[in-house]
Amino acid sequence: MQVLILGAGEVGFQLGRRLIQDGHDVTMMELDPRRARRVGEQLDVLMVEGKGTGTREMREAHLERMDVVAAMTTNDEVNVVACQLAKKMGVPTTLARVRDPEYTRPDPILTTEELGIDVLIHPEREVADAIDRLIRQSQATDIIEFGDGRIQVLGVRLEADSPLLRTSLEELFRRHGNPPVRVAAIKRKQQTVIPGPRDVLVPDDQIFVVASPEYLPNFIELTGQQGRRIENMMILGGGRIGQFVAHDMHDEANVKIIESNVERSWQIADSLPGALVIQGDGMDADLLATEGILDMDAFIAVTGDDESNIIATLLAQHLGVPRTVALVNKTEFLPIMPTIGLGAVVSQQMLTVNAVLRCIRSQQVAAIATIPGLDAEIVEYIAAEGSRITKKPLREAGFPQHAIIGAVTHGDEMVIPMGDTHLEPGDKAVVFALPHVVSAVERFFRS
Repeated sequence: MQVLILGAGEVGFQLGRRLIQDGHDVTMMELDPRRARRVGEQLDVLMVEGKGTGTREMREAHLERMDVVAAMTTNDEVNVVACQLAKKMGVPTTLARVRDPEYTRPDPILTTEELGIDVLIHPEREVADAIDRLIRQSQATDIIEFGDGRIQVLGVRLEADSPLLRTSLEELFRRHGNPPVRVAAIKRKQQTVIPGPRDVLVPDDQIFVVASPEYLPNFIELTGQQGRRIENMMILGGGRIGQFVAHDMHDEANVKIIESNVERSWQIADSLPGALVIQGDGMDADLLATEGILDMDAFIAVTGDDESNIIATLLAQHLGVPRTVALVNKTEFLPIMPTIGLGAVVSQQMLTVNAVLRCIRSQQVAAIATIPGLDAEIVEYIAAEGSRITKKPLREAGFPQHAIIGAVTHGDEMVIPMGDTHLEPGDKAVVFALPHVVSAVERFFRS
C-alpha cells in the first residue's frame, strides 16, 4: 500500500516506522528541515520537503499514486486542507489528526465528507477515553477494548503475596475451574514473554490477560487485589485532556483540577462548574498537601511536560494515593516507566498511531494496539475465506511460536479458544505476537 504521511513529528515518525515494518511504501512530507533530516537518517522512506497544502509539493510526493493520506501535523487547518486536496486528486482514503473539538461535534456545520476526510482522529479524546477505562478498573496498568467492547485486554502487576504465583498456568487455571480468561503476555523486567501452559508467574510480573469485561472483576480478585471506588480525584493539568477527564468523571467523583495558568484556570472554572479548580504549581508538595492529596483515591497527571507528570505521579504514589495515571509522550521514556514504578502510563502519540493503524491496515485487521513498554503487538484479525487459520483446529494449525490467540468472537459470542477450537471465515481473533512473528501470523488470516 502507498501511504503519504504529512508531518514528521513524533506521531508521524512512529506511524512511518510501524507502516514500514508492515511492508507498506511510505512517503513523508515535512517542512522543518531538522525533522526531515531525522526521518531521512532513520527511516526507509521517500522524504519530501513541504507543508502539504500546495499542489506542486503534493505532485512531487506523487499524490496521485497514494492509497492513503494521513495528515498528522500539529495544525488542524493544514491537515484538513491537505485531505481536501488529496480527495480532489483521487486518493481513496484520507485521515486527519485534529485537536479542535469543533471538528468532532455531533452537529458540525461541515461534515467529514464535505471536508474530504474519511476518518477524524482526536488525540486528546483518545487519551481521555484510555484514562477513563483505567480509572474505572482501578487495579489495571492498561486496559484496551476489542470486539466492540466485548473483549478487554487488562494489564495488572502481581504483588509478592498474589495467589497466582509459583504455579504453572496450566495447573493454576485448572485449579480455578478453567475460568474464561487467558494470560496472553508477561512483562518480566525488560523482557516480554508470550507464555505457554507450563510458564510460572513470579512476583512483580506485569501480566496481560484477555477476557470479557464482565469477568475481569473476578480475575482481579484471583490476583489477590481488590478494586477501589474512586470518590476523590485530583487532575494535574487543565488542558483538553484534563478537561475531558474531569467532564467524564464529575458525576462519579469529586474532581479537583490544578492548573498553573491563571487565564486557563478561570476558563476551566466557567466551563466545568462541577469541578474545583486550583490555580497553582502542581509540583509544589505543600500545595498538594493543602489541597488534600492524602485523601485522594486517584491522581491524574496530564500536563504538557512529561518530566513534570512523572515526578508528580511518583510523589503522589509516595504519599499513598492508591490510583495514579501519568501522560508520557516521549517514546524513549516508555520502556523504563515500569522499571521506575509508575502505576499506569498513557501515551498520546502511541494512542494516535494505534488509531491510525486501525484504519489503514489490511482488511484482515479489525483493530490494533500497542502498550507502552510491552514488546508485542496486539492485533484483532479477521479470518478470511479460505485462510489457513480456518482449515484446521488450532492445535493442528501450526500457529507460530511467540504468538497466542487470546480470544475469538464468532458473531455475538466471545470464547477463550482451546486446542479444538476451529475458526470460521469472518471470526475475529485477538492475537498477541512478538514483532518478529507478526508477518507470519498475518499469513494465517489471509485468503
